[in-house]
Amino acid sequence: MKAIGRFLKWLAGFWKWAVFVLLAGVLAAILTGRLSAVEQALDQDSFAFSIGGSRISAYDMLTALIALATVFWVVGVITAYIERRIRSLENVRSSTRILITNVIRIIFYVLAFIVGLDIAGVDLTTLTVFGGALGIGLGFGLQKIASNFISGLILLAENAIEEGDLIELSDGTAGFLRKTSARYILMETFDGKEILVPNEDMITGRVINWTLSSNKGRIQIDVGVAYGSDLRKAREVMLEAARSHPMTIAEPAPMCVLTRFGDSSIDFMLLFWVGDVKAGRLEPQSDVMFAINDGLKEAGITIPFPQRDVHMIPPDKAGTEAAG
Repeated sequence: MKAIGRFLKWLAGFWKWAVFVLLAGVLAAILTGRLSAVEQALDQDSFAFSIGGSRISAYDMLTALIALATVFWVVGVITAYIERRIRSLENVRSSTRILITNVIRIIFYVLAFIVGLDIAGVDLTTLTVFGGALGIGLGFGLQKIASNFISGLILLAENAIEEGDLIELSDGTAGFLRKTSARYILMETFDGKEILVPNEDMITGRVINWTLSSNKGRIQIDVGVAYGSDLRKAREVMLEAARSHPMTIAEPAPMCVLTRFGDSSIDFMLLFWVGDVKAGRLEPQSDVMFAINDGLKEAGITIPFPQRDVHMIPPDKAGTEAAG
């Protein structure tokens, strides 16, 4: 199977270079005038039209397509090499590397487009007409695409998120950021779902980044004990359960406070911090709750369930009270 995979990879690379050689050969033949017969056939008025006072024939369009394809192929190879070099810079944030590669890709492809049209002999002044059409397109059909693209650049420039961050969206969806692109971010949720979130939503909506400046995360556990219990002993049991967990960090230190006197219990709130929230919060929360339950049992402290006192009124007394 590995041999077949290597062969298919080699075959794909071979066809890639074969197409480039073919395009480059055809472009060289066009520029040297060796396809005069094709030019005469496709440069007729029946295959031509005018834009902004410039005449464009089918031969011109064919030349422009071949020139653009050839130049874009070369630019693709160059930008791929530059991206590999930039991504190898480990001392630069991943979001900064992505921003640099996106900007370089845009600049190179814009220059390639202009150079390709110039090689094809297209009058660049006609681009003003296409620029107006592009502006109308951005104002209507491409508005969202342009907005997502600009939002993506803003996200990368601000270093607000980067690959590997644990983020949570405004609707409560949480997961790890796996990829950033010009139009969307790829987020992987805890159950393995891959969600494509438009960049515009990341700018306009409220996003929680759990690991922006630190991987620390706080866990909260609410515990109620029965009335008449030793409250200071209960508090110490909860603190000890949090301190003894291996994922708990010493600073900030665990804290346990009494929050309220409820209908059926005296309620405490336990707060403790874990060093790496990416490793998960549910497991340490569960472990500490098990430890609290065991510790309270050993101390003779119960966790009550809701209780209601029902007073039964005798029928004769109930009738007397109703009449009165």
